[in-house]
Amino acid sequence: MNRLKHLFSTKENILNIYTTAGFPKLNDTIEIVKELAYSGVDMVEIGMPFSDPLADGPTIQNSSEVAIENGITLDLIFDQIKEIRKTVDIPIMLMGYLNQLVKYGTEAFLTKAAEVGVDGLIIPDLPLDVYQNEYKGLFEKYNLKMSFLITPQTSDERIKMIAAESTAFLYVVSSFAITGSKNDIQQHQVAYFKKIDAINLNSPKLIGFGISNAETFTTACQYANGAIIGSAFIKALANSDHLCNTISQFTKHIKQL
Repeated sequence: MNRLKHLFSTKENILNIYTTAGFPKLNDTIEIVKELAYSGVDMVEIGMPFSDPLADGPTIQNSSEVAIENGITLDLIFDQIKEIRKTVDIPIMLMGYLNQLVKYGTEAFLTKAAEVGVDGLIIPDLPLDVYQNEYKGLFEKYNLKMSFLITPQTSDERIKMIAAESTAFLYVVSSFAITGSKNDIQQHQVAYFKKIDAINLNSPKLIGFGISNAETFTTACQYANGAIIGSAFIKALANSDHLCNTISQFTKHIKQL
């Protein structure tokens, strides 16, 4: 049983933390992911810094800019994950953009990702039909799972199609906005979560965008298998004087330990 399937079949209220590779400092990724796992985070989403991150808000965009200035590259990210895998066994997702894969060489990228222990990918700008026609076979060849995003504007029919191809988990975007744009969950969002829940999809679901504290995390977990926190964590790292203490306190606050 792969790590993702095992996680979703054995746990509830899953906490997935997003961190930008190479931020705040070039080699901090290793320490950050190790500490997240030690602190009880269930899975980690590692962002691959990109010059034009369409789905990301200013906080994550800024972290990408810093990481690029620090000298982060895809090969360095793979090296960091390889080192992380010596001690960390929680699922690791890579989040990035299609151009990064194409420029690296898609099969070469997937080969390397599988080799170092990546479990799956999130590529917001990869259209579903393009994935099905051009990339699905490669992902299956290297046993890498995919997560596609849905928004409140996604039709029920398309939600079912997207969920069927989301072999890692269905990424439920809480609002039609960039990351980090809200600090609480509104009633219309709850109605949207309930609608998704009523469709009875087979794929597990994680809610992201706007999940930033214990309250929003707890609310999201009522309607999905768990939630993803990104911008709030990046802000915490940016203001940290001691990464391990910051990560430990952040996780305790979210999980109310």
